[in-house]
Amino acid sequence: MIAYDAPPIGETRFDLKGQAYRRAYTRCTLCHHWYAQHDLDLSGLYEGAYVSSTYGNRMRQTFERIISLPPAQSDNAGRAASVLAFAASRFASEMRPKLLDIGSGLAVFPAKMKQSGWRCTALDPDPEAARHARETVGVDVVTGSLMDVPRELLGQHDVITFNKVLEHVEDPVGMLARALELLAPGGFVYVEVPDGDGAASLGAGREEFFIEHHHVFSPASLALTAERAGLSVTRIERLREPSSKFTLRAFLVRPEAP
Repeated sequence: MIAYDAPPIGETRFDLKGQAYRRAYTRCTLCHHWYAQHDLDLSGLYEGAYVSSTYGNRMRQTFERIISLPPAQSDNAGRAASVLAFAASRFASEMRPKLLDIGSGLAVFPAKMKQSGWRCTALDPDPEAARHARETVGVDVVTGSLMDVPRELLGQHDVITFNKVLEHVEDPVGMLARALELLAPGGFVYVEVPDGDGAASLGAGREEFFIEHHHVFSPASLALTAERAGLSVTRIERLREPSSKFTLRAFLVRPEAP
């Protein structure tokens, strides 16, 4: 178990509205998944507080800094290269895939994929993040939660991406199952989540264990999460990103018919 009675260094100081800061993580002895344990109400975190607390009025400035990083220093460049390579193995070369990026945040990923000719839609529950994606990046935008936005408003997509998103939700299985409903035939889902055991090897102060994360994954627990959602894992990669984050990448597809 890892326990906290104060925010670790580097964690965003969210307004907890008077709630005492006490929380912990426990680790499954079988699959090594880390579960957050606390009584804190974080329900309003992504309706404005997350973006405003994390970036303030620096969204565009932060976006421009990240998007201009050299590839060797950029998590986003590595992410885009990995998705493009996997897509090349599945799609015709002349295809312009439709991408739905869930929880787009700063929208650096759809911005990069747009540069490669992809048709991108950013989905984010935060109106400020949605406005930023529309005005700064110039992609299609839907404001809302994946679990609440009507299916007909989202349509079908060739690629659906969750970049550091599933750890923020209480029900990652339900989130992936919802994505499966929106996945076009032959498409795939790309997932990035924090790697718990990699992070824990360097101590409890790692950002992978910050307050906003309900889950911190292992390769086994990520595979189990995907399978419970009705998806088949084709590849899981374990990496240390240029930012120093311990990360798991996974490519998920519909199971082949028997």
